[in-house]
Amino acid sequence: MTTQAQRGEAFAALHHVPGLFVLPNPWDAGSAKMLAHLGFSALATTSAGLAFALGRRDAEGNVSREEALANARDIVEATPLPVVADLENGYGDHPEDCAQTIRAAAAAGLVGGSIEDASGRDGDPIYPLELAVERIRGAVEAARSLGFAFTLAARAENFLHGRPDLDDTLRRLVAYAEAGADVLYAPGLTTREQIREVVHAVAPRPVNVLVGSPSLKLGLDELAELGVKRVSVGSNLARVALGAFHQAAEALRRGDLAPLGQAMPFDRINDLLRS
Repeated sequence: MTTQAQRGEAFAALHHVPGLFVLPNPWDAGSAKMLAHLGFSALATTSAGLAFALGRRDAEGNVSREEALANARDIVEATPLPVVADLENGYGDHPEDCAQTIRAAAAAGLVGGSIEDASGRDGDPIYPLELAVERIRGAVEAARSLGFAFTLAARAENFLHGRPDLDDTLRRLVAYAEAGADVLYAPGLTTREQIREVVHAVAPRPVNVLVGSPSLKLGLDELAELGVKRVSVGSNLARVALGAFHQAAEALRRGDLAPLGQAMPFDRINDLLRS
């Protein structure tokens, strides 16, 4: 795959073959290269992973659209794989903000992205349904105007913002599908029943599920049996890396060098980062 159009077609095709595929989330070019060497078919950025790498908390507005897309471009250029992005809430409240973000994402080399219905406001964290649908519709129209396959995922964020209302989540996902979203995604689902209902509600559109949380006790085979098409890990890989770093540094402060001996060999990392 050498062109953006080819990557876009390859990524879209992953959603139409039997079974489930894993969409891992690198946070920089180096982690992207490692994932590519492991044989994954596509990559997705992580807004939280990027925030942590920049030394910031993961909160709405802590990473700008320009910073997110610069990071995405680095990841795109690191491997020949299709790359899609966590585009948060489109970096603005209005449908045109979402549309502008999609166009900018395409200009950065991305072949897909997600738009969420979280407003970033503590007192009113989820956009009203009518506005949320208009925002997805604006993103869809921008994606369709690009001239290549750009896969748009629409995210219903209730479960991440203290609103575990499955009925409202289903209503939103169905509306986003009707507005033209290619993939539907409700991060924070934890039970077989919730996932089954989401898959059934939006069929035949593919569903993404966030994995890696201890509260989701279903394996990949079980998710595939439920009809889930793809899974992503969000910030989990970044947090695994930061966790190992913190544990080794904490041990070093105590005078314990043992964790440093568990580091990946220098030459192995060099090999993985070969262009």
